[in-house]
Amino acid sequence: MKKALYLLAAISDRDFEWLLQAGKRQGVPKGSVLISEGQPIDALYVVLSGRFVVSVASPDGDRPIAVLSSGEVLGEISFIDSRPPTATVRAVENSVVWSIPRMQLTAKLSQDVAFSSNFYRALAAFLSDRLRTTVSRLGYGGDSPNVPDDESPDHHNPQVFDNLDLAKARLEWLVTH
Repeated sequence: MKKALYLLAAISDRDFEWLLQAGKRQGVPKGSVLISEGQPIDALYVVLSGRFVVSVASPDGDRPIAVLSSGEVLGEISFIDSRPPTATVRAVENSVVWSIPRMQLTAKLSQDVAFSSNFYRALAAFLSDRLRTTVSRLGYGGDSPNVPDDESPDHHNPQVFDNLDLAKARLEWLVTH
């Protein structure tokens, strides 16, 4: 499931309005680096359109590890642990992200307990799902090496499923406005 849906399902209408006011739409031209491995970042990003390749440095050059598109969140690990990113994120086509400045988001999280609780619960849920998928792909997920289909309803995190339609509508609004 698209990781932004976790966040958009967890927050209130008031908090969604805050995200709209605090963030901004940012174009990312094809070939541009949005996040550089080892370099601090000052925002959390939601991919609205386009595609990004995530790669890590290796002795043989950059090694791609993922391709991300609309609805994915970028920069969340560095946001949580305040360390530089462990990967580089580059646009492979002209793309658009919703950029939420780190300082504003940090201030909101420290001032609004309900928002903070919902925000961190959403991040924990999608990072947990990412870890489950990774473990399964590595062959440690039990008897079956099959990875569940992220779009399958039985794979959705129950914390998100109840508000999934609202989250999809919010993401669609971000994409189209």
